[in-house]
Amino acid sequence: MQTLYDQNAPKQATNLSINSDLLKRARSMNVNLSVTLEKALEAKLAEIEAEQWQRDNSNAIKAYNDAIAEHGCFAEEYRTF
Repeated sequence: MQTLYDQNAPKQATNLSINSDLLKRARSMNVNLSVTLEKALEAKLAEIEAEQWQRDNSNAIKAYNDAIAEHGCFAEEYRTF
């Protein structure tokens, strides 16, 4: 599976604004903020890329579905299920 980003790239410090109570609660439960943010960003990027792929390929998907609806699935007559 293709990765969304270079996981070996060096870390870079950044400043964020976050709800103070949320931050306090996360710290009190020893949540690793860096790891949690990286995982959340990775999930968000995957979601955005999947949506983009869907948009980019919508014409081909529609054409395929139309062809199946009109002609049936390839080798359908040989299926045993």
